[in-house]
Order: sequence, then C-alpha cells, then structure tokens
Amino acid sequence: MARPPDDQRPIVVGIDPDPAKRMALAWAADEAARRGVPLRLVHAEGVPTPGYEVPSWEEWNQALHEAGERVLKDAVAFAETRQPRVEVSGLLAEGSPAWVLGEQSHGATAVVLGSQHLGRLEEAFGSASIAVPVLAHTRCPVVVVPEPERIDRRSDYYVVGVDGSPQAAAAVDVAFAEAALRGAALRALHVWQPGPLRITDEQEAQREWSRILSEAVAGRGAAYRGVEVHQEVVVGHPVQALTEASADALGLVVGTRGHGGFTGMLVGSVSQGVLRHARCPVIAVPQPPERGPRERP
Repeated sequence: MARPPDDQRPIVVGIDPDPAKRMALAWAADEAARRGVPLRLVHAEGVPTPGYEVPSWEEWNQALHEAGERVLKDAVAFAETRQPRVEVSGLLAEGSPAWVLGEQSHGATAVVLGSQHLGRLEEAFGSASIAVPVLAHTRCPVVVVPEPERIDRRSDYYVVGVDGSPQAAAAVDVAFAEAALRGAALRALHVWQPGPLRITDEQEAQREWSRILSEAVAGRGAAYRGVEVHQEVVVGHPVQALTEASADALGLVVGTRGHGGFTGMLVGSVSQGVLRHARCPVIAVPQPPERGPRERP
C-alpha cells in the first residue's frame, strides 16, 4: 500500500484520561494547524488489573468502553475548540497504549505523548511509562511534551544532539525542518564526556568534534537557507548539558539509535534523565529502516 501524501498523514496523539492533562493534546493540535494535517486522537482501553474482582468480563468491558468514549469525546471537543480549522478524529482502540500507538504510527507525521508519568525514577522504568516502548517500535518521530510545558519561553531556537553517527542524519534533517517551519534558529550540540583519566587532549578533541559537527550540518543550508545554525561542543554529562540547553528551546531533537552520545540515548539511562528533566518537547527520530523486503505500512 502506498504511503499517504504528507498533507494527509495525521499527527497522532495519545489521550490521557485525566482532563487536567491536556498539554500534549494542545501541542499536537497546534502542530496540526501549523502543518495543515489532520489530527487523530487515540485512547487505548485498558485491561483489568490482576486480582481485581469484577461482576463479569462483559460488564467490565462495557464499563471500559463507555469510560473511553467519554474521555475521547471530551478530548475531541477540546481539540476542535482550540483549533477549529483542523480536521479532528478520535479512535478508541483495544490493547496496550504502547502497542496501539505503535500501530498508529504507520503513515503518521508524528506521535505525540505527554510526560506526566516520567517525573519519578520508579515510574520512568515501570509500566506506567509508555514513551520508551513506543519509541522502540514507532515508524515516525515521537514527541514527548512535558506537563506542564513552559509558556514563558523567549528564545526561538531548536537544539539537535549530534554524535557523528550515520543515524544522526535523520535527527538533523528533522531539526532543520522544524526550525524552518517556525522561522527559528538551530543549535547543533555535541557533549563530550572525557574519561576519568583524561588521557585525551581536550583541545584536539574539541577540534575533532567541531569538524564532525560541521560535516553533520553540511548540505542542509541550501535547502534551509533561512535557518541560522550555531554549532557547539561542550564538555560535561549529556543529561545535564541537554537539560540546560532545553531551558529556553522550542524543542530538543535526538535520534533513537547510534553509538553513544545523543543518538543512542533514548534507549538507555540518559534517555530517562532527559525525559525527566528536559524543559521543552523532546522530538525522538527513529532510525530510517534499512533497505530490504518491503514491509506492509
């Protein structure tokens, strides 16, 4: 099946049942309006907790379905009020949220999630978080929006993490596109973390990583002439450096594969720190699929 045109690929947003948590939905609605694409709201019906006594499976399923319909109806009304010109649809699906959103990522522009469950370490590593499993299986960028997001942000720039791996190219491409869409600047950032013995010459390392950064952004200028690019190599811990860089950023763009640094962080411990502490939306870009037998979209 052919992939739908870009203007028909919806932004998919996972709906939290708590009506007070609407930051991700608001961000997704605004993004759909900005891009001129449809918005698809997805709510996954849960399953009974083991040991929880219910009169019958039929009654339990009916109660879940009715509750899910109410959640979805309220969320659709919110999105339509916020962005009346956006085509909004709702989907009530059975299954785990991570699986449902992974399936919905096929043919989507992006999948948007809230990060309210990622504030505590035990939740970030537990079943309450769906961001990491969605990231592991998605076919499109995943945007994790902090709850609440800062609204007093004054700087107009995106940050993209670069580690020099071939997989980082996809994240750089998305970062340029996002910056161009909003008329924003772009900070291409690499964090160099020296070993405990500091055997490596720091000045030489700085020069080498500056060269790698220049190569990473080279060639995009012709396509995105309006994007002002700033390249930075900093020494420190990735979580701390990214958190500081995200303080006034419109978004932080990273990859989900790589050989360390930024493009590998969303599958490891650094990702947990970034998702807990980043002060702006985090846009995680999956590695482009390798060429091979054609998969069903």
